[in-house]
Amino acid sequence: MNLAEDYSMKEKKYSYFKRDVSWLSFNYRVLMEADDETLPVYERIRFLSIYASNLEEFYEVRVSEHRGNILKKNFVDESAETSEESLDNITREVNRQQQDFYRIFHEGILPELLRKKIFLYHDSRPEAFHLDDVRNYFNDEVFPFLSPVTIQKGVRTFIRDRRLYLIVKMSDKVSAEPYYVLIKIPFSKVPRFIPLPARDGVYYYMFVDDIIRANLPFIFPGYDVEGCFSIKISRDADIYINDNNSDAKEIVNEIRTKVGKRKTGVLSRFMYDRAMPRDMLDYICATFDIEADDLVVGGRYMNLQDLIKLPNPVGAELEQTVPQPARVEYLDRIGSMFKAVMQDDVLLHFPYQSFDYLLRFLMEASFDKDVEEIKITQYRVAENSAVINSLISAAQNGKKVTVFVELKARFDEENNVSTAEEMEFAGVKIIYSIPGLKVHAKVAVILRKGDNKDFAYLSTGNFNEKTARIYSDMALLTCNSELVEDVNNLFVGLEQKADSLTFKHLLVARFNMVPEIIRMIEREIEHVKQGRKGYIILKMNGLHDKQMIDVLYRASESGVVIDLIVRGICCLVPGQPYSKNVRITRIVDMFLEHSRVWYFYNDGKEDLYLTSSDWMRRNISRRIETAFPVLCPEIKSEIIRILRLQLADNVKACTIDENLNNVFKRNDNAPVRAQQAIYDFVASRQLKVFDVDS
Repeated sequence: MNLAEDYSMKEKKYSYFKRDVSWLSFNYRVLMEADDETLPVYERIRFLSIYASNLEEFYEVRVSEHRGNILKKNFVDESAETSEESLDNITREVNRQQQDFYRIFHEGILPELLRKKIFLYHDSRPEAFHLDDVRNYFNDEVFPFLSPVTIQKGVRTFIRDRRLYLIVKMSDKVSAEPYYVLIKIPFSKVPRFIPLPARDGVYYYMFVDDIIRANLPFIFPGYDVEGCFSIKISRDADIYINDNNSDAKEIVNEIRTKVGKRKTGVLSRFMYDRAMPRDMLDYICATFDIEADDLVVGGRYMNLQDLIKLPNPVGAELEQTVPQPARVEYLDRIGSMFKAVMQDDVLLHFPYQSFDYLLRFLMEASFDKDVEEIKITQYRVAENSAVINSLISAAQNGKKVTVFVELKARFDEENNVSTAEEMEFAGVKIIYSIPGLKVHAKVAVILRKGDNKDFAYLSTGNFNEKTARIYSDMALLTCNSELVEDVNNLFVGLEQKADSLTFKHLLVARFNMVPEIIRMIEREIEHVKQGRKGYIILKMNGLHDKQMIDVLYRASESGVVIDLIVRGICCLVPGQPYSKNVRITRIVDMFLEHSRVWYFYNDGKEDLYLTSSDWMRRNISRRIETAFPVLCPEIKSEIIRILRLQLADNVKACTIDENLNNVFKRNDNAPVRAQQAIYDFVASRQLKVFDVDS
């Protein structure tokens, strides 16, 4: 019996946070940034927008999955009763958070904008000096795109997801007969925030929603408008692909068909203005068959992820100053990325350093006369991607280029399909999704003729130049022959859909990853039993798999000290007798923490892995993920220093307590803001001098 089987069979005596409530705790941490008065106001607005956007996707995917489970439509690992309990918990917590969201918007953001001479009309009609501007803008730019629809029982009107609507209650001035009318707010033809003429040094903006509200009497002459309230819905946006299908063309056709139906999915949330009268809400629910469980309380303004589009007429002083990606001096001096990697491994830090170095590496591969073959994975492909252009260039230059494209990357399915077809047309060999699996590994291999050095690229994040500006990731370029061989074997296995693979260094989910992780944790336990130090640092985006959490609980019980740096979902409960040696840190700052790092003290030998894998059930059981050891001593020390900076953060870091609260790590030490400190370290450090002429 292997260790994984041993742990899965042990009696469960531990507790775990609910996955969805844990995620809501993370999203609330995002909201806390919007409440931080030390940040520039447009940075606070950005976090409000991120919070709202995150919640939108949460309802489209996770809440929809629970509803599908209740309806026996989806297959998830819980009962309908458990899903109902989860939905109750979600609704209760989201409604609580929504109160804080609107408090921050009304009591924090709007007054701060006004102090900066920016007035956003809200909850009020425009001032007399703007009435003509509002009327003229409405007549010229908004009115032509309005199509009001009367709401009647028995007559079904389709409501689009992610769209804003106004529901107007009015009555005939003659007969007093009541009517309800639905107005979809134009979203592609007009901006959400309309600039109005400045006055006395103050810049004025108005929601397009309020432009419409102010002109309702002109839309409905002959009627008395009694009330106007915002609504929006979320629909099931997940698509379920037949994982037993191995025919690439059929998978592509199925994805195209189902992506097209995404906007018509089952209702997962009906958000309504809290000011809406109860009788009106009841009428709407009865007309559209909306259940009480679908209701989420909102405010006058919804889709506030649009706040990120609010113009900034003042300038950069109202925004966060984000460090520009640093240049790497020795790479610029040496010129050739191949030459640099042949002298020693190269570690790149995104977005602290420029993504240009990866693009240079791929472009060099596309033109190097000795390169015969390039193999690479693609999970989330950037639109108009320079990475893809380099691969197409390589194929047109006679290189054999093989790209594994994961078609089932959620919300990127359509873009991945079109990009794959573009590459295929240019002569790139495309390997599509594997039935029942997602390939989430971020790896590439460059194979060259004869005795020339081959290269491997292994990363914690996607080959995506757009996300590389906002996601923090680490990427290793190496010509270590054993790592290159491992990566190449992985591609051979993907192409042949192999059931078994062996590797010298690489840890690959579904093959050797889980047993090796458990072995390294057990080794720390054994060190403690022998009176030595046991210490683990695990940095990841999500920790959900109960088997792996149980191993960590057992290590804690044995005296191993464990520092977790987990950005998102974390189902491990700290502060319990079996987790007293576990500390959980969460960092939310200007960049999205995305790199995954595993550190094992190993009696001072310090084993370190970078990886694409979180410890979610999907990652370690239903995906192809990779973890790779850092073998270069200098690079290992560099990464360990970065981990310690993150653990020392007392500005943006929180601990997660036993009640899922985000508790800031405030102390009397000198302030450490990890992301800024990492940038300063990465931008200023000097590695050994390379021979640029060799």
